[in-house]
Amino acid sequence: MIDRTHDLPVARQCQVLSLARSTAYYRPREASEADLALMRRIDALHLEHPFAGSRMLRDMLKREGHPIGRKHVATLMKKMGIEAVYKKPNTSRRHPAHPVYPYLLRHLEINRSNQVFAADITYIPMKRGFVYLFAVLDWASRRVLSWRLSNTLTTDFCIEAVQEAIHRCGRPDIFNTDQGCQGGFNRSSQHLSSRRCLWDDQRDGCIS
Repeated sequence: MIDRTHDLPVARQCQVLSLARSTAYYRPREASEADLALMRRIDALHLEHPFAGSRMLRDMLKREGHPIGRKHVATLMKKMGIEAVYKKPNTSRRHPAHPVYPYLLRHLEINRSNQVFAADITYIPMKRGFVYLFAVLDWASRRVLSWRLSNTLTTDFCIEAVQEAIHRCGRPDIFNTDQGCQGGFNRSSQHLSSRRCLWDDQRDGCIS
Protein backbone atom coordinates (compact mmCIF):
# COMPACT_ATOMS: atom_id res chain seq x y z
CA MET A 1 0.00 0.00 0.00
CA ILE A 2 2.89 2.35 0.75
CA ASP A 3 4.82 3.36 -2.35
CA ARG A 4 8.21 4.80 -1.43
CA THR A 5 8.87 5.80 -5.04
CA HIS A 6 5.75 8.01 -5.19
CA ASP A 7 6.10 11.79 -5.12
CA LEU A 8 3.78 11.91 -2.11
CA PRO A 9 5.84 11.64 1.10
CA VAL A 10 5.49 8.44 3.09
CA ALA A 11 4.16 10.36 6.09
CA ARG A 12 1.38 11.84 3.92
CA GLN A 13 0.58 8.43 2.42
CA CYS A 14 0.20 7.01 5.94
CA GLN A 15 -2.06 9.91 6.86
CA VAL A 16 -4.27 9.33 3.80
CA LEU A 17 -4.51 5.62 4.60
CA SER A 18 -5.14 6.33 8.32
CA LEU A 19 -1.99 4.42 9.25
CA ALA A 20 0.53 5.26 11.94
CA ARG A 21 3.81 6.46 10.47
CA SER A 22 5.66 4.00 12.68
CA THR A 23 4.03 1.09 10.84
CA ALA A 24 5.75 2.00 7.56
CA TYR A 25 9.01 0.29 8.34
CA TYR A 26 12.04 0.27 6.12
CA ARG A 27 12.59 -3.03 4.36
CA PRO A 28 16.30 -3.85 4.09
CA ARG A 29 17.49 -4.62 0.59
CA GLU A 30 19.20 -7.88 -0.22
CA ALA A 31 22.92 -7.77 -0.79
CA SER A 32 23.80 -7.03 -4.39
CA GLU A 33 25.65 -9.51 -6.56
CA ALA A 34 28.71 -7.24 -6.43
CA ASP A 35 28.67 -7.19 -2.61
CA LEU A 36 28.22 -10.96 -2.44
CA ALA A 37 31.22 -11.44 -4.72
CA LEU A 38 33.25 -9.07 -2.54
CA MET A 39 32.15 -10.90 0.61
CA ARG A 40 33.24 -14.22 -0.81
CA ARG A 41 36.63 -12.74 -1.72
CA ILE A 42 36.99 -11.06 1.68
CA ASP A 43 36.21 -14.41 3.32
CA ALA A 44 38.94 -16.12 1.28
CA LEU A 45 41.46 -13.37 2.06
CA HIS A 46 40.53 -13.49 5.75
CA LEU A 47 41.25 -17.22 5.86
CA GLU A 48 44.64 -16.65 4.22
CA HIS A 49 45.48 -13.51 6.22
CA PRO A 50 43.45 -13.56 9.48
CA PHE A 51 45.49 -10.61 10.79
CA ALA A 52 44.34 -8.33 7.95
CA GLY A 53 41.96 -5.55 8.94
CA SER A 54 39.71 -3.43 6.75
CA ARG A 55 42.59 -1.24 5.51
CA MET A 56 44.80 -4.15 4.51
CA LEU A 57 41.89 -5.99 2.90
CA ARG A 58 40.97 -2.83 1.01
CA ASP A 59 44.50 -2.63 -0.37
CA MET A 60 44.45 -6.31 -1.35
CA LEU A 61 41.14 -5.90 -3.12
CA LYS A 62 42.31 -2.78 -4.92
CA ARG A 63 45.36 -4.63 -6.20
CA GLU A 64 42.96 -7.20 -7.63
CA GLY A 65 41.03 -4.48 -9.42
CA HIS A 66 38.14 -3.95 -7.01
CA PRO A 67 37.45 -0.22 -6.48
CA ILE A 68 36.35 -0.28 -2.84
CA GLY A 69 36.84 1.92 0.20
CA ARG A 70 37.81 0.97 3.72
CA LYS A 71 34.40 1.78 5.19
CA HIS A 72 32.68 -0.48 2.67
CA VAL A 73 35.10 -3.29 3.55
CA ALA A 74 34.45 -2.70 7.25
CA THR A 75 30.68 -2.81 6.67
CA LEU A 76 30.93 -6.12 4.81
CA MET A 77 33.21 -7.57 7.47
CA LYS A 78 30.73 -6.58 10.17
CA LYS A 79 27.89 -8.15 8.19
CA MET A 80 29.91 -11.37 7.89
CA GLY A 81 30.84 -11.32 11.57
CA ILE A 82 34.62 -11.42 11.03
CA GLU A 83 37.40 -9.23 12.35
CA ALA A 84 41.17 -9.16 12.23
CA VAL A 85 43.01 -11.35 14.72
CA TYR A 86 45.52 -9.28 16.66
CA LYS A 87 46.56 -8.45 20.18
CA LYS A 88 44.12 -6.04 21.76
CA PRO A 89 44.46 -3.94 24.90
CA ASN A 90 43.29 -5.56 28.13
CA THR A 91 42.69 -8.93 26.51
CA SER A 92 43.31 -10.64 29.83
CA ARG A 93 40.72 -8.58 31.66
CA ARG A 94 37.54 -10.59 31.91
CA HIS A 95 34.07 -9.12 32.05
CA PRO A 96 33.01 -8.96 35.72
CA ALA A 97 29.63 -10.51 34.91
CA HIS A 98 31.15 -13.54 33.13
CA PRO A 99 31.99 -16.55 35.33
CA VAL A 100 35.40 -18.16 34.85
CA TYR A 101 35.61 -21.94 34.93
CA PRO A 102 38.83 -23.95 35.30
CA TYR A 103 40.07 -25.82 32.25
CA LEU A 104 39.29 -29.45 32.97
CA LEU A 105 40.85 -31.14 29.94
CA ARG A 106 44.51 -30.51 30.72
CA HIS A 107 46.31 -33.88 31.18
CA LEU A 108 42.96 -35.66 30.93
CA GLU A 109 42.84 -38.94 29.02
CA ILE A 110 39.70 -38.97 26.89
CA ASN A 111 39.00 -42.59 25.95
CA ARG A 112 35.25 -43.11 25.86
CA SER A 113 32.10 -41.63 24.40
CA ASN A 114 29.98 -39.29 26.50
CA GLN A 115 33.05 -38.35 28.52
CA VAL A 116 33.56 -34.93 26.95
CA PHE A 117 31.31 -32.94 24.63
CA ALA A 118 32.63 -29.92 22.74
CA ALA A 119 30.77 -27.13 20.98
CA ASP A 120 31.72 -24.31 18.66
CA ILE A 121 30.22 -21.90 16.15
CA THR A 122 31.39 -20.81 12.71
CA TYR A 123 29.95 -19.22 9.58
CA ILE A 124 29.51 -20.66 6.09
CA PRO A 125 29.47 -18.49 2.93
CA MET A 126 26.45 -19.18 0.74
CA LYS A 127 25.39 -18.06 -2.71
CA ARG A 128 23.14 -15.41 -1.18
CA GLY A 129 24.90 -14.32 1.98
CA PHE A 130 26.09 -16.32 4.99
CA VAL A 131 24.72 -18.73 7.58
CA TYR A 132 26.07 -19.60 11.01
CA LEU A 133 26.70 -23.22 12.00
CA PHE A 134 26.72 -24.38 15.61
CA ALA A 135 27.70 -27.99 16.33
CA VAL A 136 28.07 -30.22 19.37
CA LEU A 137 30.59 -33.08 19.08
CA ASP A 138 31.64 -36.03 21.16
CA TRP A 139 35.37 -35.52 21.75
CA ALA A 140 36.36 -39.22 21.79
CA SER A 141 34.40 -40.49 18.77
CA ARG A 142 34.41 -37.16 16.84
CA ARG A 143 30.72 -37.77 16.21
CA VAL A 144 28.48 -34.78 15.55
CA LEU A 145 25.71 -35.11 18.12
CA SER A 146 23.60 -32.15 17.05
CA TRP A 147 23.83 -29.02 14.96
CA ARG A 148 21.84 -25.97 13.99
CA LEU A 149 21.98 -23.34 11.24
CA SER A 150 20.92 -19.72 11.60
CA ASN A 151 21.20 -16.56 9.56
CA THR A 152 21.65 -14.45 12.70
CA LEU A 153 24.09 -14.63 15.61
CA THR A 154 21.54 -15.24 18.33
CA THR A 155 21.71 -17.61 21.29
CA ASP A 156 18.53 -19.63 20.80
CA PHE A 157 19.75 -21.97 18.05
CA CYS A 158 22.92 -22.73 20.06
CA ILE A 159 20.90 -23.62 23.14
CA GLU A 160 18.59 -25.85 21.06
CA ALA A 161 21.57 -27.82 19.73
CA VAL A 162 23.03 -28.28 23.23
CA GLN A 163 19.69 -29.41 24.64
CA GLU A 164 19.18 -31.87 21.76
CA ALA A 165 22.63 -33.41 22.27
CA ILE A 166 22.01 -33.89 26.01
CA HIS A 167 18.50 -35.25 25.41
CA ARG A 168 19.72 -37.79 22.83
CA CYS A 169 22.99 -38.86 24.47
CA GLY A 170 22.71 -37.90 28.10
CA ARG A 171 24.86 -35.55 30.13
CA PRO A 172 28.60 -35.84 29.56
CA ASP A 173 31.17 -35.71 32.33
CA ILE A 174 32.53 -32.45 30.88
CA PHE A 175 31.00 -30.01 28.42
CA ASN A 176 33.73 -27.88 26.88
CA THR A 177 33.21 -24.60 25.01
CA ASP A 178 35.28 -21.48 24.42
CA GLN A 179 35.55 -19.29 27.48
CA GLY A 180 33.79 -16.09 26.53
CA CYS A 181 31.12 -14.95 24.15
CA GLN A 182 30.67 -15.36 20.41
CA GLY A 183 27.45 -14.39 18.78
CA GLY A 184 25.65 -14.04 22.11
CA PHE A 185 26.63 -17.60 23.14
CA ASN A 186 27.90 -16.49 26.53
CA ARG A 187 27.20 -19.69 28.40
CA SER A 188 30.66 -21.22 28.57
CA SER A 189 30.40 -24.13 30.99
CA GLN A 190 32.39 -27.31 31.55
CA HIS A 191 30.30 -28.48 34.48
CA LEU A 192 27.02 -29.73 33.06
CA SER A 193 27.24 -33.19 34.53
CA SER A 194 29.37 -32.58 37.58
CA ARG A 195 26.83 -30.02 38.77
CA ARG A 196 23.91 -32.09 37.44
CA CYS A 197 22.59 -29.05 35.63
CA LEU A 198 20.88 -28.06 32.38
CA TRP A 199 21.42 -25.08 30.17
CA ASP A 200 19.22 -22.11 30.89
CA ASP A 201 18.53 -19.68 28.04
CA GLN A 202 17.43 -17.00 30.46
CA ARG A 203 20.76 -16.37 32.17
CA ASP A 204 24.45 -17.29 32.03
CA GLY A 205 25.57 -20.61 33.45
CA CYS A 206 23.40 -23.45 34.62
CA ILE A 207 20.39 -24.22 36.69
CA SER A 208 20.26 -27.15 39.07
